[in-house]
Amino acid sequence: MSRLGLMLGALLSVCAGPIGVQAETYPSRTIRVVVPYAPGGGVSILGQIVTNKMSEILKQPIIIDNRPGAGGNLGAEIVAKSPPDGYTILLHTSAMSSASALYSKLPFDPSKDFIPVTMVISTQFVIAGSPKDPATNLTELATEAKATPGALNFGSSGPGSSLHIFAEMFNSFTGIRMVHIPYRGDAPMVTALIGNDIQLAFLPQANGIANVQSNLIRGLGVTGTKRMEALPNVATAAEQGVKGLEVGSWNAMFVPAGTPPEIVKTIQQAVAQALADPKLRETLIQTGQEPVGDTPEQFAATFKADVARFSKVVEVAKIPKLD
Repeated sequence: MSRLGLMLGALLSVCAGPIGVQAETYPSRTIRVVVPYAPGGGVSILGQIVTNKMSEILKQPIIIDNRPGAGGNLGAEIVAKSPPDGYTILLHTSAMSSASALYSKLPFDPSKDFIPVTMVISTQFVIAGSPKDPATNLTELATEAKATPGALNFGSSGPGSSLHIFAEMFNSFTGIRMVHIPYRGDAPMVTALIGNDIQLAFLPQANGIANVQSNLIRGLGVTGTKRMEALPNVATAAEQGVKGLEVGSWNAMFVPAGTPPEIVKTIQQAVAQALADPKLRETLIQTGQEPVGDTPEQFAATFKADVARFSKVVEVAKIPKLD
């Protein structure tokens, strides 16, 4: 072969490598979904249900990686510092939108270090009490707390979590002061309610409904504008005179900033397709979770608005900054 032929052959072989890599179809290997809360909690259960169907759609394994701690910030940091290639996804709650307002220092910027992919579900909260505490509704709990300042405790899934913020809002709106006890997820928080280690907790709808219906904990109220069909005897906070708690939460997926738009779109479409499955939808709706699956653009707008809303809530409720 001539010298020119050898040079051309070498050039073609060099070019073939990058072209082959660029042509690789996403996904081509296992995807990791980081859940920044403990196994057995509502977010983890949702993640397993949805990713099982996504795995069928994308034809690749998807594993749930539970990384609880720091109110969800530990898991979020792991994803923020992961390669932006679509193989590490964050499944977080609306606590993601309050992190900037609540923490004096964060190892990531929720608005700059992530791309919002899609809202998976939206939900209300069940305001739960301990079956060993005498209070059977929010009015009675507020009266008890005022009579014994600092003697009652409320739990959350971690400092800065949405469950923490809404309990602080309840404190502020009712003029009481309960002591905050953080847990690594909502599963251990339910155990604390059962044992009367805490007397109040805002629980994700799925866990709240299941545990109230099982009579393990007491339903003191719900945060929506109307009662839940699954808990018709539990009044809304507004019905009980507590205004301003007509709030909900969401679970959503994020990827690291810099992830290619086509990969973001592939993930969102897989979530939307999974949520369109009749059996999966029925499972979620029965536990009070509303399937969403909106576009990255739609969820980005929601996320931006929630960041602003929670910033105002933290300021009004005078919630101190966390380290």
